[in-house]
Amino acid sequence: MALSFFRTCGLVQIRNVRLPRFYSTASLVDVKVDDKSGCAVVSMQKPPVNSLNVDMIQALTKALVELEANKCRGFILTSSSPSVFSAGLDIREMYQTSPERLQLFWSSLQTLWLKLYGSKMANVALINGHSPAGGCLLAMSCDYRVMVAGKSKIGLNETLLGIVAPFWFKDTMLNTIGTRKTELALMLGSLFSPEEALSIGLVDQVAPDLQSASEIAQAQLQAFLKIPATARYLSKFIVREAALKRLSSCLKEDVEQFVSFATQPAVQKGLGMYLESLNKRK
Repeated sequence: MALSFFRTCGLVQIRNVRLPRFYSTASLVDVKVDDKSGCAVVSMQKPPVNSLNVDMIQALTKALVELEANKCRGFILTSSSPSVFSAGLDIREMYQTSPERLQLFWSSLQTLWLKLYGSKMANVALINGHSPAGGCLLAMSCDYRVMVAGKSKIGLNETLLGIVAPFWFKDTMLNTIGTRKTELALMLGSLFSPEEALSIGLVDQVAPDLQSASEIAQAQLQAFLKIPATARYLSKFIVREAALKRLSSCLKEDVEQFVSFATQPAVQKGLGMYLESLNKRK
């Protein structure tokens, strides 16, 4: 999805090769860069719901790495879907799969979160649809969140599937909405409407439509970029440092705990029932 201030002509330098500023790092993630502003739009495009499987997670990470390497100043994270930002982690990556695949899946997600939550680039989440679980994590990991009004929901709803949100999901929400609201939201698996999310600080603004949301996201990104980059980043980092260091210090242990938990018979049964319910809706 190209936003209006990215519609001028120009070229950017990618991997020492001059490419059109509109390019894709992979079919799953569309990246549009404007050389004049030094900013980008990173749009998830994995129909129907931008589920986060290994390929999608790694494509997002690759996009962020390439933008950072090419000195991108900031980006907007959004979705090409008209009704879904991201439906979260792909349950099929966790159901009846090998421990090796589970390890790859979880370590890839760790890498993406560390890269996004700790990004030196200014960034804004333009949430244009449903954003449960892992989708909510992506949105919370951005510096600012703008959500389109409507029937969409956002939240960490893992307990509804019999799953416990990992500590770094919790830490991200804790830094966003505070201790008591996080505790209740995680226990209940709460999914919030845009207005409810705004009231608790889970999103920063709600816009009546996509065009308005796009304009707000653009304006906020530019507001971030007016601040000296080092001061802006370090101000963010001192808030997020403990959470980032906590996961970085126990990556292997966190993967092992995830694999152990995901392979439990009760968890596998719950995941299977959830997938079956999804199939019945089709």
